[in-house]
Amino acid sequence: MKKNRRIYATLVFLFLAVTGFTSYAQTRVTGKVTDETNQPLPGVVVMQTNTQNKTSTDGNGVYVLTLQPNSAQTLTFTYIGYNATTLSPAGGSLNISLKPASQSLSDVVVVGYTSQKKASITGSVATVDMNDLQKTRIVDVAQALQGQVAGVFVAANTGAPGDGIKLRIRGEGTLGNNDVLYVIDGVPTRDISFLNQSDVKSMTVLKDAAAGAIYGSRAANGVVVITTFSGTKGKANINVEYFAGFHQATNLPKMLNADQYLTIKDRAWHNTLGNAANAVSPYQAARSRTDLADTDWLGELFETGKSKNLQASVNGGSDQVQYLISTGYYKQDGIVVQDHDGYERFNFRSNVNANITDRFKVGTNLQLSFAKQDKLSSSGDVPGVIRHALLRPPVLGVYKSVTDPTYSAANPYTDLPFYTSNNNGWDKNFEFSSNPIAIVNFTNDKRKTFQTFGNLYAEYAFLSDKSLTFRSSVGVDISFSHNKNFAQNYGDDNDNNPDELYPGKGRNNKPNNLDENRGEVMNFTFTNTLNYVKTFAQKHNVNFLLGAENISSKSSAIGGSRQNFNKSTSGFQYLDYGSLTNIYNSGSASEFNLVSFFGSGTYNFDNKYFATATLRADGSSRFGPSNKWGYFPSASAGWIISNEEFMKDAQWISELKLRGSWGQAGNQEIPNNTYQTLVSESGGIVNVVRYGNPDVKWETTTQTNFGIDFGVLKNRLSLTADYFVKKTDDILLTVGLPAVSVGVIDRTYVNAGEVTNKGFEFGLNFRNQEHAFKYNVNANIATLTNRVNKLQEFVKNINDDRTHTRTEVGQPINSYFGLVFDGIYQTPAEVSSHLFTNANGALPGDIKFKDLNGDGQINADDRTTIGNPVPKLTYGFAFSSSFKKFDFSFLLQGVQGVDRYNDLKQIINFDSRPFNSMTSVLDSWNGPGTSNTLPRVTFNNNGGGNVSSVFVEDASYLRLKNIEVGYTFDVKKIGVKNVRLYASGQNLFTVTDYTGLDPESTSLIDQGTYPQSKAFILGLKINL
Repeated sequence: MKKNRRIYATLVFLFLAVTGFTSYAQTRVTGKVTDETNQPLPGVVVMQTNTQNKTSTDGNGVYVLTLQPNSAQTLTFTYIGYNATTLSPAGGSLNISLKPASQSLSDVVVVGYTSQKKASITGSVATVDMNDLQKTRIVDVAQALQGQVAGVFVAANTGAPGDGIKLRIRGEGTLGNNDVLYVIDGVPTRDISFLNQSDVKSMTVLKDAAAGAIYGSRAANGVVVITTFSGTKGKANINVEYFAGFHQATNLPKMLNADQYLTIKDRAWHNTLGNAANAVSPYQAARSRTDLADTDWLGELFETGKSKNLQASVNGGSDQVQYLISTGYYKQDGIVVQDHDGYERFNFRSNVNANITDRFKVGTNLQLSFAKQDKLSSSGDVPGVIRHALLRPPVLGVYKSVTDPTYSAANPYTDLPFYTSNNNGWDKNFEFSSNPIAIVNFTNDKRKTFQTFGNLYAEYAFLSDKSLTFRSSVGVDISFSHNKNFAQNYGDDNDNNPDELYPGKGRNNKPNNLDENRGEVMNFTFTNTLNYVKTFAQKHNVNFLLGAENISSKSSAIGGSRQNFNKSTSGFQYLDYGSLTNIYNSGSASEFNLVSFFGSGTYNFDNKYFATATLRADGSSRFGPSNKWGYFPSASAGWIISNEEFMKDAQWISELKLRGSWGQAGNQEIPNNTYQTLVSESGGIVNVVRYGNPDVKWETTTQTNFGIDFGVLKNRLSLTADYFVKKTDDILLTVGLPAVSVGVIDRTYVNAGEVTNKGFEFGLNFRNQEHAFKYNVNANIATLTNRVNKLQEFVKNINDDRTHTRTEVGQPINSYFGLVFDGIYQTPAEVSSHLFTNANGALPGDIKFKDLNGDGQINADDRTTIGNPVPKLTYGFAFSSSFKKFDFSFLLQGVQGVDRYNDLKQIINFDSRPFNSMTSVLDSWNGPGTSNTLPRVTFNNNGGGNVSSVFVEDASYLRLKNIEVGYTFDVKKIGVKNVRLYASGQNLFTVTDYTGLDPESTSLIDQGTYPQSKAFILGLKINL
């Protein structure tokens, strides 16, 4: 019996030990929280489910929490931008990788010298949807931002392969260099044309001064931070992609054919001379010529261009070492015949990161690039291939007849109209423009660039929790360029002077000549930072950064030219084979240094209240001793209202955040040594070349920004809105000193002027990832008002006669300036009534201009602002979707409220010379009431030679930039992870009222821009 009692007592004790005693036991749980890329997440709230027992992760994502008894033995992990997750710990340890919420790809945003969680950012910062980026098949990575970010204007300078990109963030802030600063893996640069699109992992746009002030004197025009892909842990992952495309000219104007051309010129001849209707003009007589052609010059000039792209990468690694190697090749032959407008680029990149210890890490990221461009005049510049294709009369053929005595196999092209000899042996009734096909054939302008870009870094974590990190990085940006332009002599001989130097030579490139230049630029960036990230008492989060940076830049160039080569085949196109007369040689070098100290601090209380302050001091060799240093501060704050207790019941609001910021950034983009006086010496006499200004100093851009971030439906729908005011003071201008006092010398730099940009920006994103049909919509729109507030005391305005622009107070930068078109004079009475003081030869059918001062005559006093080249509105709409293995996406992009001076319209439709014209001139004025928009055709002045608003056109447009459909094959059975086949189209349609070749052109004056082409692309991507 006693034995049974002991058994019962033992069983009761064990029962209590298991059921009762354990109710009072406490479990200690430890673990690490990472993001989807296995990077630690600091500041994650770790809470025992349905209790107030919580903690947060430290700078390395590590947490420790003791669970309370009699409560749920599970943990809930919450972090802004990531899905809340609840799990049960096993054995006192629980590591977890959080997944991003639907509104973003990653909540970690790379900003100035460090990364921050999106929630803690209080400036105006925009991240680019990399899914949308990868669907654009572009050469220059900068163009991938087009239509993607509110307030960022991106446009191709021209459609020619290899030509540059214009990118502006929040408008034109200065009268000088408005280029943005790019920072690639911590290394600064002003150009990213060498970068391979497939290497880009993330792009972050720092739009306001609070976000960009950490970059100080280089950040006034905004900053784009780019991070490239790096190696990852695991087995080797191989990616190969190839695509090929066809390109065609689009939106071409309809030009007169031969019959229409002769009809219009016959009318112009009669309007000019006033002959009887039955008088026979030279153009009527020309119809009987047997050598009359009917050439469609645009059709002869443009062909189907081709492009191809091959890129491959491999990445992998262990816990200690991760690696990535990628290579790419891109080639495009443009849409102009004869393949003299091509572009090629080779890329190679290697990335290695090594964890030497759990605290010490080193790595390198090196890129090599070689680019080669066959340069063709693409913006109306001499020799103007596109321009001459529009000007040249259709009655002239492309080639001479082989029976023509002036024909030669080396130069078979027509040149002067109906040419027979150099003794005035051509028909001057037809304008002797150049043959555009001959221009193309004899263009030989090759430009090559080899570039090395990258960095080497070391990083060490201090303190027991590794919250203090020191990083040292050396960045290099070294480029070597080689440009070689051999101008072959061609064309008809139009000089019958017996004493001419080069008898029998053609009139173009007379004599032949060679220009050759080589240059090198070496930029080195040495950066050291100390970063402290820590969480105190679970609610106080700090991120402090201190740094020092030294940037040195050296450049040099050498060049030479020779003329009159006896032999001009490729084997003799070297300087040694040119004539020893008219030799030109040149050489130059320059350098500058920038020394900087900077710091920033971010404080976050309970993921509700945020504050950030930065300060950077820059010392530049470009400024004199009294103004060598510039100081650029910023401050910003944010409040996440949705994290407040009083918002708990508003479950439909996922995020509500208010932001405000103020900051200053600088601009030092002026030539070196502008504060010093430059002199030259000749024959013992010293002459001043340019007077220096020892007081010249930094441009300073001050920007204020207010913003709101709003998300609903678990952030499936999110809205970002910003209002900014951006003011640039002490603008660097050049002023000319009175020639009567100092002679004719170069202009001197001074600080003068003030420009303001202000506007609203809105971004809208909607994601639906919860059904079989998944889709994402990203829309943005931004307004911009640009005004010049002040100029230098003795500079009332800045005129540019070449672009017909004037910069003056109260108007946008580079506003068009001229007469105001007011219709067409219909009768002599209207002429005399309007021009009661001085008719100046005006006749019915001529252009009527507004007499703004009412003095009865039209002169320079009647000129005014007639157009604004700065877009008032930019917008974009991107859509991407997938259904099972299919995917579909498109991007619409446009601008509104922007003007452009269409010089080409002026010269082909309004010029008094016998150029070809668009078919619209068939409806030109031909009697009272026939037209109030197009003047009479004549070889005399009809008003079309004046700079006026009739040539300032609305260049607003909406363009389908990209559309793509793809299908992903599951081919794991053959050892391949997946294969994606896609078809893509670019620039398939454009909606615009602009009559030029391309409304997207960035030139202030359109003289015949190489147009953007529509493209059809087929590609294949393989993941092994």
